[in-house]
Amino acid sequence: MVSADAPFDVAVIGAGVVGAAIARQLARYQLRCALLDAASDVGTGTSKANTAILHTGFDAKPGTLEARLVRQGYARLAAYGPSAGIPIERVGALLIAWDAEQLAALPVIAENAARNGYAAARSMTRDELYAVEPQLGPGALGALSIPDESLICPFTTPLAFATEAVLNGVHLALDTAVMQAHTDATGVHALVTADRSLRARHVVNAAGLYADAIDRCFGHEGFTVTPRRGELIVFDKLARPLVNHILLPVPTARGKGVLVSPTVFGNVVLGPTAEDVADKGATGSTAAGLTSLCEKGRRILPALMVEEVTAVYVGLRAATAEADYRIAFHPAQRYVRVGGIRSTGLTASMAIAEYVVEGLRDAGLELVPKDDVHPVRMPNIGEAYPRPYQCADVIARDPDFGRIVCHCERVTRGELLAAMRAPVPARSLDGLRRRTRALLGRCQGFYCSAAVTRMLAEASGQSAPSLLRLPDGGQ
Repeated sequence: MVSADAPFDVAVIGAGVVGAAIARQLARYQLRCALLDAASDVGTGTSKANTAILHTGFDAKPGTLEARLVRQGYARLAAYGPSAGIPIERVGALLIAWDAEQLAALPVIAENAARNGYAAARSMTRDELYAVEPQLGPGALGALSIPDESLICPFTTPLAFATEAVLNGVHLALDTAVMQAHTDATGVHALVTADRSLRARHVVNAAGLYADAIDRCFGHEGFTVTPRRGELIVFDKLARPLVNHILLPVPTARGKGVLVSPTVFGNVVLGPTAEDVADKGATGSTAAGLTSLCEKGRRILPALMVEEVTAVYVGLRAATAEADYRIAFHPAQRYVRVGGIRSTGLTASMAIAEYVVEGLRDAGLELVPKDDVHPVRMPNIGEAYPRPYQCADVIARDPDFGRIVCHCERVTRGELLAAMRAPVPARSLDGLRRRTRALLGRCQGFYCSAAVTRMLAEASGQSAPSLLRLPDGGQ
């Protein structure tokens, strides 16, 4: 337990991809920092359940903070990902027009893309479109090609940020829900949880869906998060040859719409829906949502609808009434709210972190760079890169990396053990899913869950029945 008499320089509330990125950025300076999350792992909220696309920002509203940070974040993450072991695949996207109105909108979207600093978009005729996507459903009139849109792993990204933060001295406090906040006469904040009080001179609120509740703890009333439920369907790897690009609809005011996209795991995903809900825990799928997705999927890629479904998952985006990020600095209070970060937050995360840390500096936080910052290299779980079971040199050093436990996803005993022993270790079956892909395959753990559960129970000291009662979401 951290002493209540030793305040942190900065406490970041929320260990999703944005909060973890901020903690990583802070860890580059001579500061005492804490990263808090109510969940039992990092990246368990919106960060894990999205379309997993590294966006160029071509379709962001020009002039907004979101457009600027997505553009900067794309460059940062595209450069950082390969060195950190984050799977990224540049497959490109096609923005498809299905009627005359959508076709007429494509040049406007291209103009906006150029205003956002992205000049590589180009129009495609109907014939060009079907030449590169022969399985596309009938009736498309043309498309806008966005060649730099990429696939990214939504699991490894926040884990890489959090791991680098921890390796460089950040205190990670999981199962730590902030319930109240008090400020003493010296301006130090006390963050009250169920069993402790953590003190910090500066607080960053990156609590995602709960950022409005934390904001109210600091006396601010003008910010509200409305959860927007997005349901997605994951198809088996045998469907992967059906699609060559990310297939996008022309966006609307409610979002980017339903897409068909490959994933870095070799699957194909269809979704998401966009439904505003009142419950911030409403992550269950619905018959209406899945029916709607199937109808749209049948138009976009008819052959996909006869392929096997591997999984259904649901994410909640932190939507607000405004069409931009809601990042607010309160220098006198030494408090920052990082709110309204929707689906583009994964792409923008590193740029958001830089923006927030610059704001903390302006609020009086002294930033003295560390002489030595430890980089991180995460285990690869992407399908396009060599996996341990394929690497003779890895197996020669440790034969456990040649012993496959999950045959659907070809996950080895060595990978599972490494995930349990990592600086930010897996403490649940869902944590292992996100770190290794175990249990994510076509059998969804039917054949390997007993062995995986037994390994985790032995490593963690928990009983197997208790592990089976600890779902925290996942694909």
